[in-house]
Amino acid sequence: MLFTRNKVFAAGALVGLIGYFVSVWWSIEPDPIEPVSMQTDQGKLITGYATTNSLIATMETLLDKPGGWLANDMMPPSIFMDNMPAFEFGALEQSRDLALVMRKEFSRSQSQSTADTDLSSAHSKLNIEHTSWLVPSAESEYRDAIKLLKLYQARISDSGNTNAQFYARADNLNEWLKEVQKRLGSISQRLSASVGQDRLNTDLAGDTAARQSTPSAMSAEIKTSWWKIDDVFYESRGSAWALLNFMRAIEVDFADVLEKKNAEVSLRQIIRELEATQLTVWSPMVLNGNGFGLVANHSLVMANYISRANAAVIDLTNLLSQG
Repeated sequence: MLFTRNKVFAAGALVGLIGYFVSVWWSIEPDPIEPVSMQTDQGKLITGYATTNSLIATMETLLDKPGGWLANDMMPPSIFMDNMPAFEFGALEQSRDLALVMRKEFSRSQSQSTADTDLSSAHSKLNIEHTSWLVPSAESEYRDAIKLLKLYQARISDSGNTNAQFYARADNLNEWLKEVQKRLGSISQRLSASVGQDRLNTDLAGDTAARQSTPSAMSAEIKTSWWKIDDVFYESRGSAWALLNFMRAIEVDFADVLEKKNAEVSLRQIIRELEATQLTVWSPMVLNGNGFGLVANHSLVMANYISRANAAVIDLTNLLSQG
């Protein structure tokens, strides 16, 4: 009996060890994606190809990396992992934002124009719950979205097809940057809450006539749960990874607009700050030191890079808004 128990214990330990190494392998984050451009027969770059391709490549990378899409897995070791699923969700949120702006802005010449059907369907499919594992599963819907994005990409690459367009204009780019500002602002606040903050209520600041539906406290203590600190960190890291991919593509498709506004340096500054968010984390765990204590706080370091990237996005928005 004792020999049998030892065998069971040894087998369990071996399975656990294998599961640990598999989870480590599956937790390796993908490298940032370089933009891919395409030229017409006349040697001109196809406007919108790089941005669309970046969105496609970002989603394909999330689905095809080691372990595939982990957020909806119901079996070990995936069910015990939370860092990579958080990374996936952060990148997915940025992809949804870009898909929305492509449908509403980039593919339309004016407010009265018709939305592109492929982009509308792709955006809808990207919005399925990322943890869905029954029919339809998240992976199947995201792959359908990729197919629709590839159809749109093929149509804008066909010079004989005038039904699909990608308009690289300053006002269109500004609309996406506004979404980026909101996303980065939210990420920065959540990261900063790792040490807890007593925040004043500024919801109605700047407008004496402003009102809100229900009253709220003048200040509130905001603090991320100790169990969620690493999730917020890796969600932010995934969001920055996807945004880095998109910014590099925007630099290609909107090159003329950026040059005219003398805004190339501002975009490169955003890219530089986002690249810093992808540096290797050498610590085996996300540390959560307080203030200027002995232990580092990885969340605050990430918040610093995100805030600086957001400040650069605001500067770029102002430049594009000028005549």
